[in-house]
Amino acid sequence: MEELKIEGSAKTPTVEFKGDGRLLLKGRSIPENSIEFYKPLLDWIEEYGSSPKDKTVLNVQLEYFNTSSSKCILDVFKKLETLTDTNIEINWYYEEDDEDMLEAGEDYQAIIDIPFKMIEVEEL
Repeated sequence: MEELKIEGSAKTPTVEFKGDGRLLLKGRSIPENSIEFYKPLLDWIEEYGSSPKDKTVLNVQLEYFNTSSSKCILDVFKKLETLTDTNIEINWYYEEDDEDMLEAGEDYQAIIDIPFKMIEVEEL
């Protein structure tokens, strides 16, 4: 399976979805059109779901995301939730003083039936 790689910008996160089950979402997510930006991610997960690896890990290292991105991020989590035959983990990284980002991760954790690991870091 081909990997999905999108270079990050001031408004969009870096995306590295690898066929070996390692997925990364990193940076800022304030795209002009969130639905359009996140569609290839959802399509990739859909295709990956036909033959996922034994373990799938999504590392989320976002420093900021807007409201429209939050819905799309939830859609990514929901799409991962539909995968079978794989052990899924989400590592939610947040900066040590960023209570908002920690709360956002906890909110997603309450909605999604995938194990979340909250990981505090000095700086993203």
